[in-house]
Amino acid sequence: MQLAIRNNRDVWAGVMLIVTGAAAVIIARDYAFGSALRMGPGYFPSVLGGLLVLFGLYLIAQGLRSNERIEGNWSLRGLIVLPLSLVLFGVLMEYAGFVPALMVLIVGSAAAGSEFKLKEVLLLATGLTAFAVALFIYGLGLPYPLFTSW
Repeated sequence: MQLAIRNNRDVWAGVMLIVTGAAAVIIARDYAFGSALRMGPGYFPSVLGGLLVLFGLYLIAQGLRSNERIEGNWSLRGLIVLPLSLVLFGVLMEYAGFVPALMVLIVGSAAAGSEFKLKEVLLLATGLTAFAVALFIYGLGLPYPLFTSW
């Protein structure tokens, strides 16, 4: 049996989770950890990072057993549109407000796919934005302006 790690979907997903989790633990190592009852600023990133590493190890083990190959190829549109929509989100949060920034992020992320339908995406973006406003602005009380005037 030859292990084909190079094109194994689950192995690469596991590696990504391990790297992300390890980075979170390394970044949070200088923060106070606290306890489960009195959590410090390092508690959540350390615990979550550890869980990501464990899930990553599980995925790698599953990938080595199943040997499922990666299908498809790279999308140039996705490689350009997704980072661009993230950058636009950051810029628009500063200059336009939470609602326009989130709408642009959702529509831009959907536009990176091959099955983009404007009507469906606008409905999805409106619903997700309304949910995010209710959750983050009104529910959690985050101080982001909904709209800003230029």
